[in-house]
Amino acid sequence: MGVTAVQSEWCVMESRRPRTGWNKPVAVHEADGIRDCEKHLDQMWSIGQREEVLVGCCHPPQLPGEVISSEGGINLLQQAPTLRYASKVFVGMPQQGSVHPLFDAMPLKITWDEEMQDSINTHESLLQQLALGVDAKLLQHIDSQDGLLQQLAHGNTLECTGDGSVCIRGHPASKKHTGKWKASSLTIVCSFCLYLAISSISKNLVSYLTKVLHETNVAAARNVSPWQGTTFLAHLVGAFIADSYLGKYWTALIFVTIFIIGMMLLVLSAVSLSISTNPQVWPAWTDTVSSQHTIFFFGLYMVAIGYGRQNPCVTSFGADQFDDLTDDTDEEERTKKSSFFNWHHFTLNAGALISGTIIVWIQDHEGWLWGFSIAALFVALGLGSFVLGSSLYRFQKPGGSPFVRMCQVIVVATLNFDKDLPCDCSLLYEIQGQGSAIEGSRKLEHTTGLEFFDKAAIVTSTDCESVGLLNTWKVCAVTQVEEFKILIRMLPIWATMVLFTTVLVQMFSTFIEQGMVMDKHIGSFAIPAASFQSVDVITVLALVPVYERILVPVFRKFTGMANGITPLQRMGVGLFFSTLSMVSAAMVESNRLQILQDKGLVDQNVAAPMSILWQGPQYFLIGAGEVFSLIGSNEFFYEESPEAMRSICLAFSNANISVGNYLSSFTFSLVPVFTARGGSPVWIPDNLNGGHLDRFFWMMAGLSFLNLLTFVFYAMRYKCKKAS
Repeated sequence: MGVTAVQSEWCVMESRRPRTGWNKPVAVHEADGIRDCEKHLDQMWSIGQREEVLVGCCHPPQLPGEVISSEGGINLLQQAPTLRYASKVFVGMPQQGSVHPLFDAMPLKITWDEEMQDSINTHESLLQQLALGVDAKLLQHIDSQDGLLQQLAHGNTLECTGDGSVCIRGHPASKKHTGKWKASSLTIVCSFCLYLAISSISKNLVSYLTKVLHETNVAAARNVSPWQGTTFLAHLVGAFIADSYLGKYWTALIFVTIFIIGMMLLVLSAVSLSISTNPQVWPAWTDTVSSQHTIFFFGLYMVAIGYGRQNPCVTSFGADQFDDLTDDTDEEERTKKSSFFNWHHFTLNAGALISGTIIVWIQDHEGWLWGFSIAALFVALGLGSFVLGSSLYRFQKPGGSPFVRMCQVIVVATLNFDKDLPCDCSLLYEIQGQGSAIEGSRKLEHTTGLEFFDKAAIVTSTDCESVGLLNTWKVCAVTQVEEFKILIRMLPIWATMVLFTTVLVQMFSTFIEQGMVMDKHIGSFAIPAASFQSVDVITVLALVPVYERILVPVFRKFTGMANGITPLQRMGVGLFFSTLSMVSAAMVESNRLQILQDKGLVDQNVAAPMSILWQGPQYFLIGAGEVFSLIGSNEFFYEESPEAMRSICLAFSNANISVGNYLSSFTFSLVPVFTARGGSPVWIPDNLNGGHLDRFFWMMAGLSFLNLLTFVFYAMRYKCKKAS
């Protein structure tokens, strides 16, 4: 007993949610022309829709048509693509009732007659082979949808992310099975391992150059500065490669591998050190000192390039694992994305603390071979953890060169400078449909302000003749223009953060100099002035959980926002704390100088009888400012950046640390010029007891306060991006 078609067609009833413009069943195929069914595939099976398959001839005539009769063979059933899905997925599932398990498990409503039931039971093997009659293109599509079909097998609709992210196979990413903490936590582990390794090198690099390579202090300082500059410059280069061409995952993977190779070369340089001190070990090795220098510096710059270029990629890639773009149900993921930046910064400080204590101690006491080897092991662990989550990640597609898009906006707006903008902004050019003019990015809605650049989206009469083929050097889409306007609006916010980092780097210069002329003894224990920087690290490690678990819920009660406060508000609080830190440092220095004057020790280069513990508040306040401003800055530049430029904007955010260092150095150069007039001593002389470091701190406090007012001015007028 088999089945054949009474008519020469079969059909699938229209979905519960028919697409716009459909006035007929989802798919109708001639039995003999089933090989052309790939053109109906999208109509036939849609994500999140429930289709109804009619089988048998016992239905009323008003239904879309008898699909399969209970007479003849099963030839047509073999060729039905819808049932091909069933045969591929539902093999081996338990039988429910009297229906074959293939159909029991399907999220489809199957109707059949009694004879059809017997035919189904009889032809189970044929149901397993429904690929017959389906062309290769359809089979390839079916094979690529295994994950989707497995979810449909359990009657679940596949809910995809709303930000256009895909899985590693290139399919739309599932909200349930990809991303979130299970994926982002692996990127945090990777960042922790890599930062621990790079920090263990940077914190003790001068010591290696002077003690091992026997360089002078000047030569060592001259070698450290360009290496650090290369590391920060690599941030921007790596971010550009990721957002433009390779994507964040592959860019990070490539440069972490380069990082490992660089670490291996550093280990090899340490091995050559052992050879140079024990020539009997390898007599054939000649000119070991020259070889050690070459291997070390080659490896050192590979480390700088590898770490620098992966850094913004891994950070933004970790934040990409949270989708906050779909609807109101994503409030939980929005909150988790904000938490990601908190815990990411927490782990970086934990890595800095471990590297600055344990790893540095191993380098100094057990040898550099051990120190470099342990650092290399952590880099390998970081790479392993990053690759481990490949199947869990959500991937954003690269959007092409952002610099080309920015140049296009500037050029086209300049060419149209004499043209008037239309009164209705909807008349400006934009790509039709849901797609965006920028790959990997959603459409951006038009915003007021910076109207000059809106002229790049003016469509002329000649452009209208070929709307589908508009030259982007003649007309730019609104999304492309808004992307450029976002970057311009970010510039003042970024500039205010430069002075914050200038204050932040005082921990490594003036704070240490101040601590060196204070009483460093607590009982019989002496605290090195530089070691007091650990107060800042401990403050960050303590305040991040406090902010996450206590402050955010408190703020949420007053603001009603899931994250408690906005990133801009958080940055403002951090700037306020940094100002207080400078005030605290100035007050401590004023008190120290007053004690010296009272005891007549101003002209002597001795430590003041004032405990170094008085520096604790200024370190604590600057650590609090770091928790609010630095983390808030990363969150702001990620959230507000165009989606196709998130790595670049994060790298741009981190670049203010480098600019802040340069500004601090420039400030130190100007201070002697303007404070040594009229025979008065400079503010920061070699003997701080005869200077006025307190005035320098008061100056920085005043500049910080003015910077805070500037930040508030621009933050209140900042227009957040609007994505469609």
